[in-house]
Amino acid sequence: MTPLITRPFQLIARTLLMSLFLIGGISNSLLAWDPPAYGQNGMVVAHDELAAEAGRKVLAAGGNAIDAAVAVGYALAVTYPPAGNIGGGGFMVIRMADGRMAAIDYREKAPARANRDMFLDDSGRVVPGLSLQGGLAVGVPGTVAGLQMALDNYGTMKLKEVINPAIDLAKRGFPVNFYLSYALHYLNQAAAKYPETVRVFGRDGNPPKPGEIFKQPDLARTLKTIRRKGPAGFYQGKVAEKLVESVQAAGGIISLEDLENYQPVLRRPVTGEYKGYQVLSMPPPSSGGIALISMLNMLKQFELDTMDWHGADYVQVLTEVERRAYADRSVWFGDADYWPVPTETLLSMAYANTRMADFVWGKATPSEMVQPLGDAAMDSLKAVLRESEETTHYSVVDKWGNAVSTTTTLNWTFGSLVTVNDCGFLLNDEMDDFSAKPGVPNAFGLVGNEANAIQPNKRMLSSMTPTIFVKNDSVRYIIGTPGGSTIITSVMQVFLNAIEERMGIVDAVRMPRVHHQWLPDVIYIEPYALGPETIAALERNGYRVVIRSTIGEVNAIGWDPIFKGWIGAPDQRGAAAAVGY
Repeated sequence: MTPLITRPFQLIARTLLMSLFLIGGISNSLLAWDPPAYGQNGMVVAHDELAAEAGRKVLAAGGNAIDAAVAVGYALAVTYPPAGNIGGGGFMVIRMADGRMAAIDYREKAPARANRDMFLDDSGRVVPGLSLQGGLAVGVPGTVAGLQMALDNYGTMKLKEVINPAIDLAKRGFPVNFYLSYALHYLNQAAAKYPETVRVFGRDGNPPKPGEIFKQPDLARTLKTIRRKGPAGFYQGKVAEKLVESVQAAGGIISLEDLENYQPVLRRPVTGEYKGYQVLSMPPPSSGGIALISMLNMLKQFELDTMDWHGADYVQVLTEVERRAYADRSVWFGDADYWPVPTETLLSMAYANTRMADFVWGKATPSEMVQPLGDAAMDSLKAVLRESEETTHYSVVDKWGNAVSTTTTLNWTFGSLVTVNDCGFLLNDEMDDFSAKPGVPNAFGLVGNEANAIQPNKRMLSSMTPTIFVKNDSVRYIIGTPGGSTIITSVMQVFLNAIEERMGIVDAVRMPRVHHQWLPDVIYIEPYALGPETIAALERNGYRVVIRSTIGEVNAIGWDPIFKGWIGAPDQRGAAAAVGY
């Protein structure tokens, strides 16, 4: 399906329809060009239809949303190797129908032999690329342990039941879509010095063309081992030995003890409130949940529903709250097990009110004038917040109202480019998400500080923001996205589109987005996101507007109050799909 951003004439028509709707002249059900995916008993939205279907099968077999989410996670490890994985990590936010909530942190960890200067040369300078490719870039993977924690604590089915769809996909193969074919052709060239990667994913120089069947027998064998032994089949035994051997051969330092000692963490979601909705999102080491709620708190001071959507006033307000939240992100966020993140303060309304005290209508607040609040020694820190956008998000809900929001990643496309010998899976390059040298930008634009400095066994900072929105004690929206530093602002905008602009969830996802992240001091916009008059007004007020490529791939679910079921909203910016049950 053609992405919305390539259809300006349809966007104009959609904007006219939205204008009519906002003045009460048309039902918002007419805003969607395609019939929404609907599920009376549940919904799965994921990067591709095969993975979504794996989740639907589990729901249809009587499993709950957590069972289905684990099935989707393993299926994506087969069908979406650029980001789906068993060699990476992620975050999962759960809200059970009885009100219980959880945040499962299966973010990768630094190896025990890691040190803060491991990516510096003898002169103390960052070595370009060292944290991005090869064995030293690999963090200890968390996906297998994290999915098992979810299943053990909140699922109803056995691992052998939910992992079978993934094993079938790996063993029998699946037709490769255009996007994956293109990516595998890229990988075949980029990973030239990693022969196992070229053998497995490039098929020895002949990566699959669109429509060809892609089989992964090595990965099928690895998944069968996990099915038989559980996490021990990954973190111990032959798979673990092969992983360590492959990492160390590529210059890395992960040991068998690192794998044996890895444990996911069961955390409590950070929570907030916005116009009657309870917001449940991921706590540190994600910066996403706190930043999202902080921005929503700042927005409570404004009447967004009285402003023209994506008009100059509307965009100014979004920009200024984002600017302040990302400034704070540069200093205060890291692994809370190693750094005292001031969560309570950052989530407070007093803090939000203080943060917006210098806001002036019609006038940009230059980022150089917006410093992180608090520690004066950090005020001069300048950060270009950039992360890989090759992540993936999936949302699941079942007939009982249990909901799961999961974001998972290898970091950059295909991670470290290192494939585990004879096991068929790629490894992450999440070590690049640490501050290679606190206060100094690395070759990829990432600057951090002591909160995110490398330490043994520490988890690296992330922007992943899997979120669930609850109203009247029932789940109403499940939202998340890939997109690196744009993740947090994308989740917020989709929610605001639905709540403030009264869009259906499908249109809330498809509408074009804008983004600001403190530094660089630029409003990034998708093509056709803003009209020329709006751009001119913003520039007169001191803002710089830059058009960029698409922002994120939000895969969301919304409650349908008419039919009392679920609407799936896969993002047309990618190959995402929604499958109802």
